[in-house]
Amino acid sequence: MHKTTDTRNDWHCYLLQCADNTFYTGITNNLEKRIAAHNHGTASKYTRGRLPVQLVYSEIHDNRSRASQREAQIKRLSRARKIQLIETKFIYPRNSSKPVSTRTGQAG
Repeated sequence: MHKTTDTRNDWHCYLLQCADNTFYTGITNNLEKRIAAHNHGTASKYTRGRLPVQLVYSEIHDNRSRASQREAQIKRLSRARKIQLIETKFIYPRNSSKPVSTRTGQAG
């Protein structure tokens, strides 16, 4: 997993894998706290009944609007495309519409 540093202005779009092997997509400005809340059953109804959850993918965005837009894009992906996203671990750097692979650092 690509490691990032949180700042107060960063928003994360993230993808969790639940115990029943389903995926949950969300956004937050404090990723560590939000994942803990999911695993304590206090973050969402969906994940509450599918514990534990594991972070499998995240991207940093510089504002809530961009994170929400990306969340909507990811939610529309098929399960196969979500798996592909997780496996390639593409990230979208700030102010960019082009993904960069965390494996190569090259634009994709």
